Amino acid sequence: MNWIAKTVGTSIGKKLFMALTGLGFIGFLSGHLAGNLTIYGGKDAFNSYAEHLHSLGPLITLMELGLLTFAVVHVGVGLYLFYQNYTARPVRYAVNKSGGGRTIGSQTMPYTGILMLLFIIFHLLNFHFVDKTHTTIFEIVSNAFSNPLYVITYVAAMIVVAVHVSHGFWSAFQTLGANHPKYMPIIHVAGIAFSILVGVGFGFIPIYVSILA
Repeated sequence: MNWIAKTVGTSIGKKLFMALTGLGFIGFLSGHLAGNLTIYGGKDAFNSYAEHLHSLGPLITLMELGLLTFAVVHVGVGLYLFYQNYTARPVRYAVNKSGGGRTIGSQTMPYTGILMLLFIIFHLLNFHFVDKTHTTIFEIVSNAFSNPLYVITYVAAMIVVAVHVSHGFWSAFQTLGANHPKYMPIIHVAGIAFSILVGVGFGFIPIYVSILA
């Protein structure tokens, strides 16, 4: 465990942990989206997917603990790096240009990250930590998205996620050493494509469900 403390104690080590946990969340988003898309198969297909997850029992609990650990590391290290950068240059430059390859995603990473954290808490309170007795997950989702305010909130949150992922995707690979002129353009395109897939894939679900409701 000593090597972990030493690694986290360095700037490069912190970025490595950010990259690894970030890629872990990208993998989770992929799996979560694939599962959520079963909702287009109807309520029986979606409920069957949810029941299959619950049937995994301890394995799901272990995965949830892993995601929680990743979240604590990713958010904690990310906020610390943001604080370090802020204190190193507390006064903003008089001219703020988006040159040097900077994008909306790279410029807003700390802020979109915080918004995502708040949304995840909101999302868990509405879907995970709710009484599921005498009801189904499809009914819970359908009731939630019958509220236009929640639909708007969810769609807006998915836009934030897409912006965050658009930079985080390629940045993670760059941190892990994939910063090569031959491969980085491909990774950039893959990151943008994945961010659009996540934004549209998750974002259209509440609209679809609200129409059914």
